[in-house]
Amino acid sequence: MTHIKIEKDKQIGTFPDNWKFCVGSGRIGLALQKEYIDALSYVQQHIEFKYLRAHGLLHDDVGIYREDIVGDTVQPFYNFTYIDRIYDSFLELGIRPFVEIGFMPSRLASGTQTIFYWKGNVTPPSDYNKWEKLIKAVVKHFIDRYGEKEVSKWPFEIWNEPNLSGFWKDANQAEYFKLYEVTVKAIKEVDENIKVGGPAICGGGEHWIDDFLNFCYKNNVPVDFVTRHSYTAKTPEYTPHFAYHDVNPIEYMIREFREVRNQVKNSPFPNLPIHITEYNSSYNPLCPIHDTPFNAAYLARVLSEGGDYVDSFSYWTFSDVFEEADVPRSIFHGGFGLVAFNNIPKPVFHMFTFFNAMGKKMLYRDEHILVTQRENGSIAIVTWNEVMSRYAEQEREYRLDIPVDFEDVFVKQKLIDENHGNPWKTWIDMGRPRFPSKEQIKTLKEVAQPYITTWRIKAKNGYITLNIKLGKNAVALYELSKIKDETPTYIGLDDSKIPGY
Repeated sequence: MTHIKIEKDKQIGTFPDNWKFCVGSGRIGLALQKEYIDALSYVQQHIEFKYLRAHGLLHDDVGIYREDIVGDTVQPFYNFTYIDRIYDSFLELGIRPFVEIGFMPSRLASGTQTIFYWKGNVTPPSDYNKWEKLIKAVVKHFIDRYGEKEVSKWPFEIWNEPNLSGFWKDANQAEYFKLYEVTVKAIKEVDENIKVGGPAICGGGEHWIDDFLNFCYKNNVPVDFVTRHSYTAKTPEYTPHFAYHDVNPIEYMIREFREVRNQVKNSPFPNLPIHITEYNSSYNPLCPIHDTPFNAAYLARVLSEGGDYVDSFSYWTFSDVFEEADVPRSIFHGGFGLVAFNNIPKPVFHMFTFFNAMGKKMLYRDEHILVTQRENGSIAIVTWNEVMSRYAEQEREYRLDIPVDFEDVFVKQKLIDENHGNPWKTWIDMGRPRFPSKEQIKTLKEVAQPYITTWRIKAKNGYITLNIKLGKNAVALYELSKIKDETPTYIGLDDSKIPGY
């Protein structure tokens, strides 16, 4: 058992909330589906992300770019019917768009290369003049509808993972830089206050960040922030229905956050904000790791420490309403979502809600514990135990001595692990039904909630002691608050008269 005693009246730092600055989403056209909006509403009720990022703003299913043939000429037509409905829904739920510019409308594309089941076109524009006019029309429409003050709060990111040939034809860096330059200048011409950035690269393309910032500096191209992605999965093993990954230790992701901060610090723009616009364990939407308690315990340290190095980091994604690898074939299928279909929360969802309970004043932190104090003096603690191997030690024990400002303490514990808040296990017990009945869905929702226990304890010399024992892949939240005991106000109170007590 590890013994930790937290010093009285000592704040070691401030715990930021930039872990919930942004969250990822399936392509933006999916926001026209009821289940997508229901899931987003559920997530916002419990976590309240500030921004949402999605692919496909200019994809054909949203329908913004169209062309009409008038006589012998082709005239562009900009159709905002769907995007207005989508962005209205976001703002009504208290979340703003983190605008990703992409992919290429088919009528404006220079080629036919696409990615994903929904065939996002990943080729440059056939006519940069038409592209520039499209970008200006889109930004101007947003301002006309939502106001300059509102739209100036939306970050605009240019494209997605152009360092991969699957996402950008031939991973042509010079062509991406051209696209970026034309796009950012078009946006700034409409409103210079809008923040624009890139290059939205994934791991393995780190040199793109150096090249991108040097390009912007040498060519006087505006850049307001830097973006990249971070995943820890190793080479996958594919089956017809799944992709299985081993993962690197979570320090791998923390190191990537730290290294991109150093890259920017040593660039011509040393103070630029950094946004990790995608992160998760696996980068594949058919990887069962996403459905497990392991993913929650594994990523907890990122929420605890990631804000030390970057300005935001966006979990990919909030919901399993997601179709990159075809329409999902079962209720649990390895999807990225915090919530599964039918608004069934996964363990990682609850891990996020636990961090949402944290205070600003940080009292203690290590690789598996975060202790904070809220403004009202109550204490919030989150602790986790990721088990990387079936051969590793399965349990983690602590004796935690915590200073409190009150004598009578109410303790509330929420726990998720392999046996609590784990609907994936129950689904397996059911025989992995692809399309569960209403009764089975009801059961899955029931078991998806954390295990909750409460007790009271008296402080001694300004401290209480918590004995914490975490099983395999457990994440636990402890909330310590002052008791205002009104027991003496009850006349004739005698619980011994209750049978069995």
